[in-house]
Amino acid sequence: MSLDTGPIHVRRVLASDQAEWFRMRRLLWPDAPADDLSQEMASMLTDPRTPVFVAEREEGGLGGFLEAGTRPYVDGCDTSPVGYIEGWFVDEDLRRLEVGRALVEAAESWARGRGLREMASDTSIANKIGLMAHLALGYQEKERLIHFAKLL
Repeated sequence: MSLDTGPIHVRRVLASDQAEWFRMRRLLWPDAPADDLSQEMASMLTDPRTPVFVAEREEGGLGGFLEAGTRPYVDGCDTSPVGYIEGWFVDEDLRRLEVGRALVEAAESWARGRGLREMASDTSIANKIGLMAHLALGYQEKERLIHFAKLL
């Protein structure tokens, strides 16, 4: 699958994209161990149930990615399974230029092609940019959740 949106071309990730994809994953999840990020990438590259879409820059290189999948249950959804946006990132210089929208539309198309009727996502309460991006694309906030933990 690929989608042209002017100067940006959205397509499925290739093994040759790993360096750029890893760069962006580090920006999205800076506290995650690099080895974990790499292992997850290797798994996604070989599993058709976890598609990754990338936005190619006109001048070369990548400027965004979206990692998708399915979940058997998602709070606030009425169907099962549900398509899920597991990770979504666009370089700062490409934000507000429809790149994020193109990535989400590619993932939604993938989910529809598998007969899924809902797509879901999440973001932290503090991520105002992520919240606004989701709302701008027609996603509705379903609930807020605070996770608790206690060392024993």
